[in-house]
Amino acid sequence: MLLVRPDPGHFRGWKGYCREEPSILILIKKKEWRNLQMKKKFAVMLSGLLALSLLLTGCGSAQGKADSGKKTVGIVQIVEHPSLNTIREATIAELAAQGFKDGENIIIDYKNAQGDQTNLKTIAQQFVKNNYDLIIAIATPSAQAVVSETKEIPIVFSAATDPVGSGLVSDMEKPGGNVTGTSDRVSAEKIMELAEQITPGIETVGALYNTSETNSVSVIDNLKEYAARKNIQVVEATVTNSSEVLQAVNSLTGKADAIFIPIDNAVASAMPAVAQSANKAQIPVYVGADSMVKDGGLATYGINYTVLGQETAKMAAEILNGKKPGDIPVKSMTDMDIYLNQKTADTIGITIPEDVLQKAAEVFTE
Repeated sequence: MLLVRPDPGHFRGWKGYCREEPSILILIKKKEWRNLQMKKKFAVMLSGLLALSLLLTGCGSAQGKADSGKKTVGIVQIVEHPSLNTIREATIAELAAQGFKDGENIIIDYKNAQGDQTNLKTIAQQFVKNNYDLIIAIATPSAQAVVSETKEIPIVFSAATDPVGSGLVSDMEKPGGNVTGTSDRVSAEKIMELAEQITPGIETVGALYNTSETNSVSVIDNLKEYAARKNIQVVEATVTNSSEVLQAVNSLTGKADAIFIPIDNAVASAMPAVAQSANKAQIPVYVGADSMVKDGGLATYGINYTVLGQETAKMAAEILNGKKPGDIPVKSMTDMDIYLNQKTADTIGITIPEDVLQKAAEVFTE
């Protein structure tokens, strides 16, 4: 066999040529060609065509952007679960309402890392390489990934629980640099106060979360502070990915009077399994997001993620219109509502007080 590496010099006259040297090996079977010189000529020609194809593909996004004149927006999401999906859908819809419609005057490139940190890093690097006009990062891990890759491309994060503690910005009011966004920080104290109204007498609470998500850690710290004041014992079960969640929740059902879960992406993506296990043990689960209540948690005191997505899009529109991210204060959602799951309450034999039901923004029954 003959191994041939194409010479990218053949293509330096091409418009939009990418400078990365292609590394393609072409295998030519000797029996197909009798003459060595003919083999070489054929290999060079074939490898050249393949190299050209890769060059044009690699430059496609940047060249398409230049040719169309449309601004490009990359949207990266850490994992698939209802809260984050709601944010993404609301963001895209509100961008259109603000005059930025995908396929008309902007190009949106959406990528989901499926909970994998390696995928997340690759997506962030690709967005930066493509030199997009704006990157929208949904959830803290996504934001951390893109912030670590660029100090130039504008970034709007969404649903970052603790933007300062996570290293995304140094100041909420004056973020500076190329980053701003929206925060979905919830109060563990407020959720536990709601828990005491629904299931009074909690002596031990199980905390289920991913230790690698700084957003979760900060909320659990708040839980521990509240528990210490109320003489409630906290028993922890931690995970590193969604595949470990079921085992972790099973470890808590025999130890805790109730389980608390922050807005944790790894756990939220496995919430139906968590609810099934907890319901079987008749343990109430208090959570950080309305979607987690819909997926089987008993209750939360939290934000509306459609509104969060809309606010994220409004920031993005300001930046696409020329405003600097560092001049836009990070927006914390202050309007909190009660969300309840009546089906879960019935399953585990809990009667939700009437005054709590009356205050609820939504009561899920299915």
